[in-house]
Amino acid sequence: MNFELPEDIVALRDVVRKFAAEEIRPHAREWDEKQWLPDSVIAQMAELGLLGLTIPTEFGGSGLGYLANATVMEEIARQDGGTALMLAAHNGLCIAQLMLAANPEQKTRYFPRLAAGKLIGAWGLTEPSCGSDAGALKTRAEKDGSGWRITGHKQFITNGARAGVFVIVAITDPAAGPKGISAFIVERDAKNFSVGRKEDKLGMRCSDTVTLNLDGVPVGPEALLGKLGEGYRDALRVLERGRVGIGALSVGLARGALEESLEYVKQRQAFGKPLSDFQAIQFMLADMATELEAARLLVWDAAASLDRGEGEKVKACIAKMFASEIATRAALNAIQIHGGYGYTKEVHVERYMRDAKLCEIGEGSSQVQRILIARELLAANPV
Repeated sequence: MNFELPEDIVALRDVVRKFAAEEIRPHAREWDEKQWLPDSVIAQMAELGLLGLTIPTEFGGSGLGYLANATVMEEIARQDGGTALMLAAHNGLCIAQLMLAANPEQKTRYFPRLAAGKLIGAWGLTEPSCGSDAGALKTRAEKDGSGWRITGHKQFITNGARAGVFVIVAITDPAAGPKGISAFIVERDAKNFSVGRKEDKLGMRCSDTVTLNLDGVPVGPEALLGKLGEGYRDALRVLERGRVGIGALSVGLARGALEESLEYVKQRQAFGKPLSDFQAIQFMLADMATELEAARLLVWDAAASLDRGEGEKVKACIAKMFASEIATRAALNAIQIHGGYGYTKEVHVERYMRDAKLCEIGEGSSQVQRILIARELLAANPV
């Protein structure tokens, strides 16, 4: 067993850490208030290769895997969860499904532009009446000559306001249940396709989240992503990858909460001595550090499993559930440690708390993760 990162990932981590500290941290509060991530920052991330981490080098990507992606997610989220969420939707959802199901022509058409940041990707699964229950889709794709016509509405679509390409999951055979669900590639300028309202969110505010309206969007046969009827299966595999990314994002937020708290307790005086001298504070810091270390190892293990092609989905569920919950706890502890200042926007920790809460909801809530984990346990240990 080797718990050390490979040298190439360490080098990448150090570059991203410096970039995040210098180019993201000073502006994170402003972006949060404006509810928008500047295009210039996305262009900088593209130059660093962060928008095509898992895309093969022959298509202009970095040719790295999910462990590298998890490392990058942690470093970006350490400074701003919303910026990391933009990457999560682009790399961990849209590109992930293209990696799983795209044919050579689709890869050639989209991968170079996605890796270069000329296109931002978004993923359309969730609907107004369908979240964790992915099998309850209502969006339909009906045959129209050699192509299809897609009708429905999608909700809570990250990157939707700026994306140039969308993966849309829709029903193609209502009588076939989950095996009647397929995926399609829809470009932003498609006829009868429009972006709806932008959500006013509690956290991750610089990452745009919108509704999508598909009012009979016509697409050709080349838009079908993967095999007909396998869209649901592929979506579940995408969620597995996405959960590892959200787990890494959670680790970054937890680390930010801990590091901000460590800096604060060394400077803040109470009753004539630094806060760091008080055992109650020390215990909180110790709990935060212990849970952070455990969460990172769970995320790394799940990411490495994906890179090996093992696809042990229970690892992704465990990592995502644990990391997201300890991130919220770490952020709440950080606010408590900062006292009154922690309840203001003068410090970063209140934003970490708002950002962290989404990690317990998106990519399958903590309750759904527990169901999936228990289901795997029971299947592996029948009566």
